[in-house]
Amino acid sequence: MVMMNRRQFLKVTGASLAGSSLALMGFAPDTALAEVRAYKLARATETRNTCPYCSVACGLLMYSLGDGAKNAKASIIHIEGDPDHPVNRGTLCPKGAALIDFVHSPSRLVQPEYRAPGSDKWQPIAWDDALDRIARLMKQDRDANFVEKTADGRTVNRWLTTGMLAASASSNEVGYLTHKVVRSFGILGFDNQARV
Repeated sequence: MVMMNRRQFLKVTGASLAGSSLALMGFAPDTALAEVRAYKLARATETRNTCPYCSVACGLLMYSLGDGAKNAKASIIHIEGDPDHPVNRGTLCPKGAALIDFVHSPSRLVQPEYRAPGSDKWQPIAWDDALDRIARLMKQDRDANFVEKTADGRTVNRWLTTGMLAASASSNEVGYLTHKVVRSFGILGFDNQARV
């Protein structure tokens, strides 16, 4: 235990009493800190988004500066929890709180990459090329492996050689539509990222 004499004890208690009295009278620094935060983000563009890490799907507020022009490249400067989001109500886990580092990481992929068969290198390709390639390969696989009827003549309309893993950070409506689209293709292998 710290040894205090009477004079030190009176100084500490007097300072504590004065500080708490000033805070009760309205001299607390929280208003000033809030004004600094508002000033810092006043020119920023606010965008709502969902955290990409896990299946909880916490809401985010992302603030960016810049208009995308050559002299002002748009860049995210601040990320915080969305207080209006029903899942996290403004709070974030440590991974979500450090999301700004994920966004600005030099090793983060920002476009699709393709590795040719037999190659040991990945090469960047355009989004349109990647989506066209995925659609073409899915069509080829479905045409080659679609089962319309079983051997005894029962209609099954199934495609067993391709599966789908859905994102769990999506809303119920997006999940419902994803399920309907996947089932309309005849895909039976369908699961959700939350179970992985």
